[in-house]
Amino acid sequence: MPKYVLFNEESERLLFKEVTPLDFENWLPFHEEPLSSQYWAGLPKDPIAACQQQFDRIFERYNNNLGGMNALFLKGSNTLVGLCGVLIQEVDGKKEFEIGYSVLPEYWRQGFAFEAAEKCKKIAFQKEWTKSLISIIQIDNIPSQKTALKNGMFLDFTTTYHKNKVHIFRINA
Repeated sequence: MPKYVLFNEESERLLFKEVTPLDFENWLPFHEEPLSSQYWAGLPKDPIAACQQQFDRIFERYNNNLGGMNALFLKGSNTLVGLCGVLIQEVDGKKEFEIGYSVLPEYWRQGFAFEAAEKCKKIAFQKEWTKSLISIIQIDNIPSQKTALKNGMFLDFTTTYHKNKVHIFRINA
């Protein structure tokens, strides 16, 4: 099993599972919604290409023990609602453990991102993967910033990450 993943964990409403190629079609609506990528520059304009790029990166992370996104399914159904996980990132030349999260548009503003991010935080600190977690959030993405703040994070610094101006939110164990 890859390192730093939450496969088979659960929260109040969500089951954390491994992302598989079969999840591609169910995740594609995320990339078809223009608002999903409004804050991040440099993504492919074609939704299929953007989704494929994301899935390739997910499987690359699994294969190289760089953490990874978990598919978030509603308990009691086989309904994909989002992706969330602990990812090893390099920010300004330093290795960091990040909580990343995305939710399908039809499930926005229902608390799923926070619920999943909070679970990632608890597991990462419980298993002592790291003493500090970050979230990398584009400076205009207020909804994601609110999720980070609700998860106990604070604004640590601002930098450029993959040609995007971002805030780095942090929480220490």
